[in-house]
Formats: sequence, C-alpha cells, structure tokens
Amino acid sequence: MKKILDCIAQAIMPAFTACGYDGSYARVTLSNRPDLCEYQCNGAMAAAKTYKKKPIDIAADVVKQVEESPQREMFSQITAVMPGFINIRLSEEYLAEYMNSMDREPKYGLEETGKGETVIVDYGGANVAKPLHVGHLRSAIIGESIKRLGRFLGYNMIGDVHLGDWGLQMGLIIEELRERKPDLPYFDDSWNGPYPDEAPFTISELEDIYPAASARSKEDEDFKARAQEATFRLQNGYEPFRAIWRHIMNVSLTDLKKNYGNLGVTFDLWKGESDAQEYIPGLIEDLRKKGLAYESQGALVVDIAKETDSKELPPCIIRKSDGAALYATSDLGTILDREKKYAPSRYVYITDKRQELHFIQVFRVAKMAGYVKEDTPMVHLMFGTMNGRDGKPFKTREGGVMRLESLMEEINGAVYDRIMENRTVSCEEARKTAGIIGLAALKYGDLSNQASKDYVFDMERFISFEGNTGPYILYTIVRIKSILSRYNEMGGTLPPDATILKAVSDGEKNLMLQLTKYREAVENSFAETAPHKICQFIYELSDVFNKFYNSTMILKEENQDRRTSYIKLITLTKGVLETCIDLLGFEAPERM
Repeated sequence: MKKILDCIAQAIMPAFTACGYDGSYARVTLSNRPDLCEYQCNGAMAAAKTYKKKPIDIAADVVKQVEESPQREMFSQITAVMPGFINIRLSEEYLAEYMNSMDREPKYGLEETGKGETVIVDYGGANVAKPLHVGHLRSAIIGESIKRLGRFLGYNMIGDVHLGDWGLQMGLIIEELRERKPDLPYFDDSWNGPYPDEAPFTISELEDIYPAASARSKEDEDFKARAQEATFRLQNGYEPFRAIWRHIMNVSLTDLKKNYGNLGVTFDLWKGESDAQEYIPGLIEDLRKKGLAYESQGALVVDIAKETDSKELPPCIIRKSDGAALYATSDLGTILDREKKYAPSRYVYITDKRQELHFIQVFRVAKMAGYVKEDTPMVHLMFGTMNGRDGKPFKTREGGVMRLESLMEEINGAVYDRIMENRTVSCEEARKTAGIIGLAALKYGDLSNQASKDYVFDMERFISFEGNTGPYILYTIVRIKSILSRYNEMGGTLPPDATILKAVSDGEKNLMLQLTKYREAVENSFAETAPHKICQFIYELSDVFNKFYNSTMILKEENQDRRTSYIKLITLTKGVLETCIDLLGFEAPERM
C-alpha cells in the first residue's frame, strides 16, 4: 500500500509530463498552512528555472491538466496560487477509500521493506557487578524501540547488550574479595580440587565490593597495581580468577535480566567484551600486516584522519605501551565476531555523546581494514543527558546516582497516588495499572525528545494525563476501548462488510488525514533512528481523535451506517495507536 504522499504525487505526475515538464517535479509535501490546504506541490517553483517560465504559469498548466483528467476525483480542491504553489485538498470519498484500505491491510498497509537484511543494535553497555542506574536508561529505552521498529519493518534485528565484563573492574573485585575473604580456594595456590559451583557473594555483596574497591584504588597505589595484575592474569587465562569471573557473570546477569525485564527491554545476545578476546591477537597482527598499525611512543596506533575532516582527529590506539588492549580493540574484535556470525547489512550503536570520537575511530579502522564493507552503514546514535530540574545530570535527593529500579519505584508510586485520589478500583488493580502507566510515562518522557538533545526529567509533567505525555496517549486508547465496550453492551456488532464512510465533519476528516501519516511516521522513525517521530505522530493522532470525540455523538448517532462507520474508524485509530506504543516499548491498561 502506497503512502498517501506518493499516491498524490503519482496522481499529478501525468499532468506534469503531459504539459512537457519532468515528472520528478510532482513531489508533494504536507502543507505548513492547513488553513489554506492539506497538501502542497512546489514543483513549479523548482521547474521555473529549467523551463524559463513563470512558476505560476507552470502551476496553472498542471492544475488545468489535472482538472481535465480522471485523477480529478481524488481531490476536493486543487488550485494554482501565487507565486507558483499547487494547493491540494483530498476528496472525502478518496480519503474514506484510503482508510478502508488501511483497515484491510496487514500492519495497516505498512510494507516490510527490510526483508533479507540483518541489523545489529548495540544498546546495553552495562557493566557487570554494578546495578543499573539512570545512566543506563536512555540507551536501553532508545535501543529497544529501534530494535522493535526494525523488526516490525521486516529486518532481522539482533540486539546485543554488549556488557562491560573484562576490564579493570574485574581485577578490582578480585583483589577486594581477597581482602575480605582470603581463605577462599581461589586464593590458595595449593588448591587442586574443582572450584565451588556456588558464588562466594550475593548480588548485594557484589554491588558493595566494586565501589569499595574502586574508591580504594584511587588512594592505594599498591592495591591498584595488584588489581591491574589480577586483570592481566584473568585475561590471560588464570583459572582461579576465571572461576571468580564466572561467578561474577552468573550473579550479575540474573540481576541485569530482571531489571532490564522490568523496563520492558530484552536482548537477543548477552555478550560482553570478553567474547571478543579470541579475535584480538589476530586483529593486531592483521592491522600490522596491512600497514595500518604502527608504533608510536610505545603504543600501537592507526591513523584515521582524512583530508576532508573539519577538525583534527587523533589516531586510534589499538594497544597501550604496557601491552594492554583498549575498548577500541575490544569493539573491533566484537565487529569481527559479528561479521563472522551474522554478516549484518547495518550497525546501530546507541551511547551517550561522550563516545563520539571513540566510534569515529572504531568505524574508520573497521572499514580501512576491510572488516566491514565500505558501503555498510555504521550509525552511532548519540543521546543527550537526562537532567534534573536544576539542569544538571539527574541525581538522587542525596546527590548520588539513582538506581534504575529506584526511579521506577518512584514514578510508579507517584502514578499510584494519583490513581487513588479518585479511587474507583481496588488497591491491587491500582498498583498493576500504575506499573503500566508508570513505564509508559518513563519511556514516552524519554523517547518524545530528540535523542541527541538533553532533557529535564520532570516527574509531575511525565505522569500528567494531559499534554504530550505517555499517560495522555494511554488515556486516549482507554477512552476508545470504553466506547467500543459500551457499543458491545448496547448490542452493537460490526457486520463483516462494514466500511468507513466519507467524513461529514472537519473533525472526522482531520482524524482520517492524521491516520494517513502512520506509515511515513514509522518508516521515517526507523530510517532516521528517531523514535521521537512516532511519539509526535501519536500525540497528534490522540489530539485529533479527542477533538473528534468531543464534537461527535458516536454512540448516539441515529443513522446506523454512520454509527457503524464511526466504530470502524475509531477501531482503526485504536489499532494504530496500540501498534505504535508497542514499537515504543509499552502497552495500555484496560482502565484508567
């Protein structure tokens, strides 16, 4: 099913060619003056220079040709206006026909354009042995939406958590554990038996061990040196430390999966930096052989600068002077692993803006070395900071970094209190509903902002049932559910051949016009890795629906065919809204 803009362009293209103008000038856009028209073609303005004619004359030629063609029935109005615009309004009959086509088509007419393509989405980045905090929120929420969007469009989307599980924090934990529990067999050089299956710590203990070790390493150089040595031994296969590492991974993954799950975020791959280690020796040797890597002040580096760069870019360090690999090396090893196992046609990495240089370097080395084809898109979606009302990065009241589960508890509690202000449901149902609404408030509050920009976390605004918020979207869906429920209670049933009739009011037509934007909103949101475009679409859709609802007696309509048409139209609206919120990663309750 074609997008509405393509349908209109296709309808007026023959008029351009019949008048002797190139058909490519028939491009159509939404009007930025809805009081004057619904759509606009500015092709005459662009064609004027080529054909050495006044834009208004070209526009008038095209409009006259359309007026005399069968395509005229598609429009209620098509006019040429100064200085050369073609203003267009769709006919109510054509618009109703388009609605019925959407209603009949799978996915409401959206085409699965991604068939046969694999996309890797790297959107976790949490470190093991540490709780998820608000700093992990944006990558998880944005990444989950991108993954869902791509999958809906037919792509083979592979989401990877890409855990930080192989760096210095492992050595710090090992040495802190040695200090606290020196009698463990991992620290007994004479131990010959198998190591215990049960971890020597709980998740709570582990979450205390790491920050204590990290703080100590900043004051105790000897402790830091021991931690660095422990990291080196771990990475080189020392079995006692590998056994501790496996315990850290098992305990951490259980907790991470639970907390990501509470956020409605899932991953296809639970891999980490450690999974790239087998590739690193060969990777370093290959970069040497290809003449890309060279020694510089004891380190091994690759120049990535190009003459076209607008600013100076430093070389990518592949190996430090002490022989240690870096994040760049690990990420390149991960790319080799992904190419070998999945051969993706696109990569999407989702991290904060501070990692911009890192990914410029990694992407360039990957392509310079031929690990990734030159024409394979490698997208770094950089997100801004979630700030408090003071404009600074969001913190707890005590000034610390807030755990993600604490943030979710806080927002769910605020929604629960609001529900209980006008209590009409049981406490149990209120808590369940608060969890659904709270997640929607949190996710929509984040995703409705352009990813690259900072935003202010405002609890009161996010949980509001009015304005551009998640609860407002859910309230609209629940309102439609309520209307449909009452329709059924009144004995209403939709006959199999029920159709949506042409609009008889501005509110009804505006609702239909907004629904036509659905496919473009979904496709553009994925193509531009911009979930905020879907948020904007469903906010506008909710707005026009509520205006239609407030101006139309849907259930009290006496004409049965008209009432049936209304029910079909709002059912379509509900389906589109529910599809879109699923793509954003949340759902609607039955009641609010």
